[in-house]
Amino acid sequence: MFSPQGPSLRELAVQALSSVERGYDLLAPKFDHTPFRTPDSVLRAVASALGRTGSYDDGLDLCCGTGAGVDVLAEVCRRSVTGVDFSAGMLDVARGRVRVGDRRVGWVRADARALPFAPAFDLVVSFGAFGHFLPRELPGLFAQVHSVLRPGGCFAFPVAAPPRPASLGYWMLLGFDTVMRVRNAVWRPQFVMYYRAFRLSEVRDELAHAGFEVESQVLPEFGRRRDGSPRVRMVVARRLDQAGQTAAGSVNS
Repeated sequence: MFSPQGPSLRELAVQALSSVERGYDLLAPKFDHTPFRTPDSVLRAVASALGRTGSYDDGLDLCCGTGAGVDVLAEVCRRSVTGVDFSAGMLDVARGRVRVGDRRVGWVRADARALPFAPAFDLVVSFGAFGHFLPRELPGLFAQVHSVLRPGGCFAFPVAAPPRPASLGYWMLLGFDTVMRVRNAVWRPQFVMYYRAFRLSEVRDELAHAGFEVESQVLPEFGRRRDGSPRVRMVVARRLDQAGQTAAGSVNS
């Protein structure tokens, strides 16, 4: 699972027994050498899809980690790019590796559930972070994203199709979530990371309730399953203006 540059079993155990914030502070120097980092193939596919979706001035990477998503935004945003994360360790790594000297890129330490921004962005993206939020937290999270987008702005993120119950991947994810629930029942502080709690149908409903117009786009780079369904989609949620319409202008379908 891990390259030689990745964390040791002991380091992972210490991380798993920490809070989410402290755990990622500890993991940050080796995070890019773990399978938890979003693969480059997904980042490239999302960048390509966003390039077809519209044009953007200012972008925000929500829960940016070590900054892989900021690279995507730097490709598609003309004016500024901001990464926000609550892990100081992750932000330290991100500052050192992403477009050093690029004055368009800024970093902010903050909780995604209390974003310190005005409606200043045309595009918000997020990669692999939603498992750190309990289902009951999603309405507040999506309301925060809505609040920092300009009218007509876009919130985009990739979603992989869930593995079939007969597959090894299904049972691995089920086992991981079960272990995490047992761990959180007997140990404090909690470490929230659940792979099976983010369900697309429920997410679409919550986005709509938050004031978004929601659609999904197939990422063709990953092909389709035997039943014809796409392996990976990109959810595109647009903030409606006060009249209930997506604004024309900086973001166009």
